[in-house]
Amino acid sequence: MNILLLGSGGREHALAWKLTQSKFCDQLFIAPGNTGTAQHGTNLSFSVTDFEAIKTTCLERNIELVVIGPEEPLVKGLVNYLKTDPATQHLLIIGPSQEAAQLEGSKAFAKAFMDRHGIPTAAYREFTTENFTDGVEYLHRHTLPIVLKADGLAAGKGVIICQNHVEAVSEFELMIQRAKFGEAGKRVVVEEYLDGIELSVFVLTDGNNYVVLPEAKDYKRVGEGDTGLNTGGMGAVSPVPFADNTFMQKVITKVVEPTVKGLQKDNLDYKGFVFIGLMKVGDEPYVIEYNCRMGDPETEVVMPRLKNDLVELLTATAKGELTNTPIEHDSRFATTIMAVSGGYPNEHKKGLPISGLKEFEQGNDVFVFHAGTKDIDGTIVTNGGRVFCVTALADTVEAAVDNAKTIMDTIDFEDKYYRSDIGYEFIS
Repeated sequence: MNILLLGSGGREHALAWKLTQSKFCDQLFIAPGNTGTAQHGTNLSFSVTDFEAIKTTCLERNIELVVIGPEEPLVKGLVNYLKTDPATQHLLIIGPSQEAAQLEGSKAFAKAFMDRHGIPTAAYREFTTENFTDGVEYLHRHTLPIVLKADGLAAGKGVIICQNHVEAVSEFELMIQRAKFGEAGKRVVVEEYLDGIELSVFVLTDGNNYVVLPEAKDYKRVGEGDTGLNTGGMGAVSPVPFADNTFMQKVITKVVEPTVKGLQKDNLDYKGFVFIGLMKVGDEPYVIEYNCRMGDPETEVVMPRLKNDLVELLTATAKGELTNTPIEHDSRFATTIMAVSGGYPNEHKKGLPISGLKEFEQGNDVFVFHAGTKDIDGTIVTNGGRVFCVTALADTVEAAVDNAKTIMDTIDFEDKYYRSDIGYEFIS
């Protein structure tokens, strides 16, 4: 079949790499893609939110399966747009409806969903300009630390953990009164702080049945030892050593199954990935957030470990025919390390030539996935804050990280930076 993959990051390169390994993939088109995705299919130069171009491409290229990588087109209603048009309603689509995508598009919607279906999560209140004064009073009484979350999409930067009440009130005012995160922060969710360790669980569901993919842990802080500003992700590890069978069974029983049943009860049309951000508090899982797509850079460690045919899994999902197919995965550890431009996640340069990428050849144990890259007249240059990542498989976290760093040091651009301590808490 012909497949259209939407997106342009490391997640999409990893998905493109995995999709084209399938015997069911005839042609792969990626929009807009990057230099890495072009190694596996044909890049098309239009935006993931250009719904008309997406529709036209599906018809002209005889697309059968559409895989939506990022969240923005889902939250803006791409699935509804394609499914309600007679010309494209036959398409198999991986991604939830606009209504169901509110699980990621609105923190308040997600928290209410969790409350309604008995899914463990932190206690919370939500505030807007209408009850701003109540919010300030609530913050003054709140135990420390205090978690503030912009309700809408904020490119992974809408969560602030405040260590004192003055900081909390100041950030609260910046979000609601001064639009620090634009429209995304006009509604703010104030949450209880959960003290634990994070991990991400990935579920593929057709709305009734589900399978659980390999879990992962990502590293969002820009600095070594989890310090500094939050980013879109500096690296990841899979599997997560502390997520043993007993804990994962709790995740399935207390989180995954109530989530899928909740989608059914609320009549939410959901065929695709559910990214469940968890906090392990003691031995119990608590949901921090839902995302309605695969994570980045988690995809870059999950896909290399997944042994199943991805197109086969996605086709069954989109058709509503997902069975309890055993998920087969590589038993080794996968780690990925992200190379970013100096200054990221703040202002950074673009258009910097990258050396060493063309010379690297993908192997069975080490992979380079492009994130923000662009080919200009045969020269690969930087085209974003997160530029590329190196994923390695090995029997231990330490060996996987060492192997990734060895390759990382052969690829260079001006002011390149990466965290050398990915997986540090799992290395003795």
